[in-house]
Amino acid sequence: MVTMAGEEAKRARFQLGHASGGTAETLIAQCLAQIGPVDPTANFGFVYATDALVPTLSRVLADLQRETGIALWTGTTGLGICATGQEYYDEPALAIMLASFPDDALRILPLQRESLDAFLHKQDNWLKTAGPGHFGVLHADPTQATAATLIELIRTQVPGAFCVGGVTSSRTTHLQIAGDTVVSGLSGVFFSSAVSVITSHTQGCTPIGTPHVMTSCEQNVLKELDDRPALEVFREEVGTVIAHDLSRAGGYIFASFPVPGSDTGDYMVRNLLGIDPAQQRLAIGEMLTPGSLIQFCRRDGNTARSDLHRMLADLKTRMGSAPRGALYYSCLGRGRHQFGDQSQELRLIQEALGDLPVVGFFANGEIFHNRLYAYTGVLTVFC
Repeated sequence: MVTMAGEEAKRARFQLGHASGGTAETLIAQCLAQIGPVDPTANFGFVYATDALVPTLSRVLADLQRETGIALWTGTTGLGICATGQEYYDEPALAIMLASFPDDALRILPLQRESLDAFLHKQDNWLKTAGPGHFGVLHADPTQATAATLIELIRTQVPGAFCVGGVTSSRTTHLQIAGDTVVSGLSGVFFSSAVSVITSHTQGCTPIGTPHVMTSCEQNVLKELDDRPALEVFREEVGTVIAHDLSRAGGYIFASFPVPGSDTGDYMVRNLLGIDPAQQRLAIGEMLTPGSLIQFCRRDGNTARSDLHRMLADLKTRMGSAPRGALYYSCLGRGRHQFGDQSQELRLIQEALGDLPVVGFFANGEIFHNRLYAYTGVLTVFC
């Protein structure tokens, strides 16, 4: 049975505040002034800060808790952050969104480093009784090699888990917020099926050539594709200009891995880390498995823009007439680098969805459907 407070929480539009420049105290005051009176049903907060605020993030959180009366928050830092129609880079900036959810509809995922055992034990009853699925918003530390393993554990051990999120980006400490300020692991929040969400992701790279079988590889070194030297195949597919000057491939050509069972041709992009012309090998930013498929792809601003429009059109058909708020996690290689200045990526979202409250950040990697992606944008709308 849902209480009246729960019913009101399911309807209330989220409250948004964002600001840049000045001290942490100034940014908090500006954000709260935009919000105005805090909705009495608000019981959760999302907060994203540029890495200039890393030294004061714990105080920022304490001040937000005190000023709003909301104890539970999640978020992280980014080299860039975003809000409705606005991107912030290279300056102190803060974006907060106050949300209201039904009673007992969420659980903070405290910092996890090696396993989920303590969380699963503590929340065992909630996970079993809170409904058939659990939607997770996760933040991961890029310096921790266990992030992918922990996401896989969530997929297998949390009933009906569907997780989105982003990998923290910072020039200093990679701080996260999960009820408190934490570092060096994976954290976030889980919502029960009482919270209605729709989510999708958009790609920033275009596949080239055809998929190939990795017939010989070791760890992250690709030796052969379809029983041929890997670099030989690579040269054939990337075009004559790059084939004759392999240094041009950096930041433009990538490897992609088809998602098994996807009916939309989905794929996960990984960086090329090195090229060995003498042995005709490639180093990829992923551990490789012999017999699996790989395909090369290139960064493409036009395709990224077109695919963003596609994702937004799809979400609009699914989100109904009264969306409440949204989260957006985009790759550091997107934003101003792929869409141009003047916050063009976020403005495209605003043009499609109107003045829907949106917060998020530019990430070192993106999480969608329990997988780590790169060069994508992940948009989640609370309905």
